[in-house]
Amino acid sequence: MQEWWRSAVIYQVYPRSYQDSDGDGIGDLAGITSRLDHIAALGVDCIWLSPIFASPQADMGYDVSDYLAVDPIFGNLAAFDTLITEAHARGLKVITDQVLSHTSDKHEWFQQSRKDRDNDKADWYVWADPLPDGSPPTNWHSHFGGPAWEFDPGRGQYYLHHFLASQPDLNYHNPDVVDAILETCKFWLDRGLDGFRLDTVNYFFHDHELRSNPPAQTRPQVMATDLYGMQKNIYNKTRPENLGFLERLRTLTNQYKDIMMVGEVGEMGNRSIEIMGEYTAGEHRLHMAYSFAMLGPDFNAEHFRNCIEGFQRGAPDGHPYWSFSNHDVPRQVSRWAEHSVSEDAMARLSCAMLMSFEGTIGIYQGEELGQTETEMEFEELTDPPAIRYWPNVKGRDGCRTPMVWEKDQPNAGFSTGKPWLPVKAPQAAKAVDQQTDDGIMAFYKEMIAYRKNSPVLSRGKTTFIDQPEPILAFTRKADAEAMTFVFNLSKDTQEIPMQAEAEIAKGNFAQIKDGTLTLEGNGYVYLSHTGKAPI
Repeated sequence: MQEWWRSAVIYQVYPRSYQDSDGDGIGDLAGITSRLDHIAALGVDCIWLSPIFASPQADMGYDVSDYLAVDPIFGNLAAFDTLITEAHARGLKVITDQVLSHTSDKHEWFQQSRKDRDNDKADWYVWADPLPDGSPPTNWHSHFGGPAWEFDPGRGQYYLHHFLASQPDLNYHNPDVVDAILETCKFWLDRGLDGFRLDTVNYFFHDHELRSNPPAQTRPQVMATDLYGMQKNIYNKTRPENLGFLERLRTLTNQYKDIMMVGEVGEMGNRSIEIMGEYTAGEHRLHMAYSFAMLGPDFNAEHFRNCIEGFQRGAPDGHPYWSFSNHDVPRQVSRWAEHSVSEDAMARLSCAMLMSFEGTIGIYQGEELGQTETEMEFEELTDPPAIRYWPNVKGRDGCRTPMVWEKDQPNAGFSTGKPWLPVKAPQAAKAVDQQTDDGIMAFYKEMIAYRKNSPVLSRGKTTFIDQPEPILAFTRKADAEAMTFVFNLSKDTQEIPMQAEAEIAKGNFAQIKDGTLTLEGNGYVYLSHTGKAPI
């Protein structure tokens, strides 16, 4: 029997922004539970919850202070158990975002570690002496700007942090740390969780010799926080020891039934595809991985083809997870606006593309509404890098604003109190109660159902067809069935000669006439055929 996750559609919920049940302006577990019928009606298979664990919320839960507790703003363990039970009753799996590479500086482990150099947890974090001139041990940069090292006067040493200074990195070279982390994962699996989304999965280990990174050479600084990108980050992450930890984690999950792990590869470009392959190779590491390869501004056929073919080459026995948006990047309808004839056309095109890709598919809450990025004012911001570097860095708040349910209700039905991020008119206009029978939400439901009911889409193998830009085309085959998928990634009409007969199974802005396939701007087709590829 095929594992459930191999053809799944996973729906990401950002808990702070999904549904507030108690009027404090912050979404919570009870609110999510109350909206499970909406999620189930989409036809998805699994919910990915962004972090819900105890946290000071300096980085919106990605700074965990207690791995075994639900943060009170979201509820408690009983609310978590109820959510799991109700989701399972609707046929939905649930996975959580596990932030294992670092903790909050408020975590009791770090509080003890920083006391002195001789306590039981002194080596649980990455500590190092200053260089002779007092500067940090290496040249490594933080993602959020500045050095990746913070000096602690109590120990007279620096500690490593890839993100905020209040997010110290754990020392995975210490086997006690690895054992403790595995115990926290076991805790949630024992409560009925169906798996993990592993945050920054290639960041667990650092170079034990603390060597400085060489310059990237090919990537100049382009923004205030992009000093990180000016280095070839080979010593601060993606170390070979990472694989051993993933194998231990897989051994743990194999003790349970139907568990899935998907890792977030924190890397860009071709290297991210290579890491995805390495981390999913065989059956003893991750079940699947995804990167930011499709979460950037690139929107051309060569890019998408390179991502998919790169994974095919790098991990012929691995399994990819593809998504176009999440809580860290601008929403796809806005991000690719320069290539779209309209918001509606881009929402349909991107959905049709994503649902046609081989592997597991991820969608971010609100994408099923065709939601757009929220334009933020400085005084509305909560995202640390945006606050620090505004206006050069817009931050991530624009994609994290609340889910919209009822256009004319306060805060579009998200909360009766003041929401933690604003609900603005352009977003409220796309509320669930404004979706029509032929709208974007209905389209997502239709395409998800079509994907699930098609052997070609659920397990067919992919072969790309050479076409000039802006046409992305490929064929997928399963058993005796075949389909060809053609997408116009531009605003301009494209005409493509047909080489064989085919029927349009799904399409938009498309027609076949006199042996020519015509796709208007942002048009696409799913072509059904029995013989060779029709283009």
